[in-house]
Amino acid sequence: MRTHGGEHTSHRARSRDPPMPRGYVEEKWVWDKHGRSLATELSMCQRAVYFHTDPVLESCGTAGVRGSTGFIQGEHYWEIEFLEPPSGLSVMVGVGTGRASLHAGNFEYINLLGKDAESWGLSYKGTVWHRGSSRRYTEPFYESGTVIGVHVNLEEGTLTFYKNRQSLGLAFTGLHKVPSPLYPMVSSTAPGTELLLGLRCCPMPSLQERCLSTLAHTLAQKDLVDLLPLPAAVRWKLKSWKEDHNPEVLEHAV
Repeated sequence: MRTHGGEHTSHRARSRDPPMPRGYVEEKWVWDKHGRSLATELSMCQRAVYFHTDPVLESCGTAGVRGSTGFIQGEHYWEIEFLEPPSGLSVMVGVGTGRASLHAGNFEYINLLGKDAESWGLSYKGTVWHRGSSRRYTEPFYESGTVIGVHVNLEEGTLTFYKNRQSLGLAFTGLHKVPSPLYPMVSSTAPGTELLLGLRCCPMPSLQERCLSTLAHTLAQKDLVDLLPLPAAVRWKLKSWKEDHNPEVLEHAV
């Protein structure tokens, strides 16, 4: 059942700290109203997504939506709550590049996330998908209120899923080799699917990371680093930071 403005929250999902190695900061991304299938609707807050809502046509294929922020570095964790019991051929949670498919029409009911090399997905039936291939990963989950967590570590290149805050184990590796940002994604073939974004966070940056990020924001060019009255080792580290990090991605952590 839909909730007003998609503001439903799960006390169970928020009762414990997320599976992060240290303290965390919350992220503010939502579902992208411009990055979705027309067979989806978003709540006003853009945290809830409703699939195949046409009362006449119902489902004519597979619909997807991606998050408003893509990630190119660091660790990120978010949670998706199933407001209704999952059903149909496929309801999926995962990640994909900006080229990942968001829709399959003409009554094409498929596992959209993982159908090619542009996305990685977990089906509620317990299989994980990538490059059109699947393997058994966990037991199916059918209950409403189930919370699936997604942990992406782009330093190590790993993707791990959680069910109600319990790790399901490593699902994929090699994501650090993907040359473009990875976006949170969900998809469904079934009318009545309702998914809600819960906690979204990343590890709290260290003091050194905060300082380097602040300096990187204030320097327009890397060459200007040599003009700063800093020890040579610090200047070298700041140059490396500007090469390896995108300041826009770090804004939420400063």
